[in-house]
Amino acid sequence: MVARTLPVIDRDNEAYWTWGREGKLAIYRCAACEYFVHPPVPFCPRCESRDVAPQAVSGRGRVVTFTVNHKAWVPDLAAPYVLALVAIAEQDDVRIPCNIVECDPETVDFNMDVEVVFEPVEDLWVPLFRPVTA
Repeated sequence: MVARTLPVIDRDNEAYWTWGREGKLAIYRCAACEYFVHPPVPFCPRCESRDVAPQAVSGRGRVVTFTVNHKAWVPDLAAPYVLALVAIAEQDDVRIPCNIVECDPETVDFNMDVEVVFEPVEDLWVPLFRPVTA
């Protein structure tokens, strides 16, 4: 397991970091205009409604951009590793910063189809993404 800096959990981001226990990726969605909101905040930036709540999404997406890091910046971090922004399938402008795992870092590419996997760390479930297998 990779040593990770864990977030401070609050009522807005709790679902994002804990629904992975059930294999669900939670992204806030506005009930008024159905816009997905990430990072999670208690209002919709599109219509300004305060009626937002976490909703499970498919967990599918595509790599928008990435970098392959060859230096371990923290102890126990195996290099090389991939940092990426993944756009969720449900809404292209929702971008999740994450690691791409379960593949050779040199095989990651732009627009690669990926799916979420979760890494349990303490009482949180860190969303990571791996290539979609046929």
